[in-house]
Amino acid sequence: MSAQYSVNNTTKKPLPSWLPLLIGTILVIQFAGLCAWQISRGLEKRADQQLFKDETGFAPWQHGMEVRPHQRLQATGQYDSEHQFLLENIIVNSRRGYYVITPLVGLSGEPVLLVNRGWIEKTGEPLDLSRLVLPANRLTVRGRAGSLPRAGMKMGEAVNAKDDWPKGAVYPSSEEVAAALGREVQPFVLLMDQDEEHGFFRRWVPTEFGPGKHFGYALQWFAMGAVLSGLLIWNYRKKRFK
Repeated sequence: MSAQYSVNNTTKKPLPSWLPLLIGTILVIQFAGLCAWQISRGLEKRADQQLFKDETGFAPWQHGMEVRPHQRLQATGQYDSEHQFLLENIIVNSRRGYYVITPLVGLSGEPVLLVNRGWIEKTGEPLDLSRLVLPANRLTVRGRAGSLPRAGMKMGEAVNAKDDWPKGAVYPSSEEVAAALGREVQPFVLLMDQDEEHGFFRRWVPTEFGPGKHFGYALQWFAMGAVLSGLLIWNYRKKRFK
């Protein structure tokens, strides 16, 4: 008894000749877009650094006035030392620590102004809370207009609701700080000047990721786009004159 087998020879259709050209063109456009975006970010960082350098003097601040990024300001109020925040996971000089955020209470009914008093290194020992003690009288604090530090990604609750004061926090937003305080906060944070009393380690700069790195990345995207464009042109001419 013999068995017969039938074989179906199916031939796959070759990919269209224009498909690699289309995919390559899309990639070139994406590379160009990324290059333009990095250049734009670099120019923004350069403008921020220049604005940071050009600011001179300390303008008296009051609720409702328009505030520019990095503007030098002086604010008058009373520290709410009973409701401070310790922002964790702040790296300075490759060491982990806290930013100390203290509300400054101005006139009655106004949102409080958050003051970043600087950085304290985190050690294996519990933080000595006596270091956070502040005078109870009204005073004037000088600094720059800034913001709370932001993380690219965070998980879990930003403010530890179980903590007593001072509360531990991990990259909270202004809204989350306001919810923990039970009152509104100003739309910016005052970065305490390094010559002010009652502060900790302070070295404020617009950003650690400067414009040079953005321009470097832009050059990389441009080079990748240029190389791919050259390959596409070479491949097109090769097929055309084959």
